Amino acid sequence: MFIATNRLFVPSGSADAFEALFRENMRTYLPGVKGLRRSTLLRPVTEDAPYVSVNDFDSEEAFREWIASDSFKQAHDRNRKLVRHVTGNAVETFHVSEEITLA
Repeated sequence: MFIATNRLFVPSGSADAFEALFRENMRTYLPGVKGLRRSTLLRPVTEDAPYVSVNDFDSEEAFREWIASDSFKQAHDRNRKLVRHVTGNAVETFHVSEEITLA
């Protein structure tokens, strides 16, 4: 499995608008993305911490195909509305070395 995260710094006064736009983007552009197992938006507990978008892919290849796709480009063109709510971000990618699933 391959994980891509994006830490998104959002001022507290923009949080509600940011969440609404981000959720809409997720629901519009992520269904049907090949190899995407799950996409999660994490809300910070403290005001000074970033939101974190977490995307779980079957493989790094599936992630690379997604970022080259029209769906990705459309979502990020539309993200210009989100930019006014984000003061900074940082993308990080990971290969999963161990996973334990507990029911």
